[in-house]
Amino acid sequence: MKTYFASNETIERKWHLVDAQGKILGRLASQIAMCLRGKLKPEFTPHADTGDYVVVINAKDIKVTGAKSANKKYYRHSMYPGGIKEMSFDQMIEKKPEDVLKIAVKGMLPKNALGRVMLSKLKIYPGNEHPHTAQQPTEINLLKE
Repeated sequence: MKTYFASNETIERKWHLVDAQGKILGRLASQIAMCLRGKLKPEFTPHADTGDYVVVINAKDIKVTGAKSANKKYYRHSMYPGGIKEMSFDQMIEKKPEDVLKIAVKGMLPKNALGRVMLSKLKIYPGNEHPHTAQQPTEINLLKE
């Protein structure tokens, strides 16, 4: 018996649509990361990109539990002395609602070139509209809440 290894020719990629309205950030991000990685498929291969495309709408309506909306901080640095910038979750959701979910999913993917390719298959939109209707994404409910 031979071990099956998926290759780019044998992978069938699907498009999934996820509505993030009212969902909790961490739980949604972990489910999206599993879908991007391909762990929900029987032909999952750790060293190959077997995942699907994921389109997320209503990213501006995502929630966090507890006092994280005021206490959770996002940092970035300009690489100059004293160049650290800090934003709270509330400020980030106001300014860049797509980046909140993207940062959470990025932390759950592999930290290598394969992880960057997987992250490029994630499309996030703050509102209800998206330009991927031609791909006919199937709407999935990742969380049963």
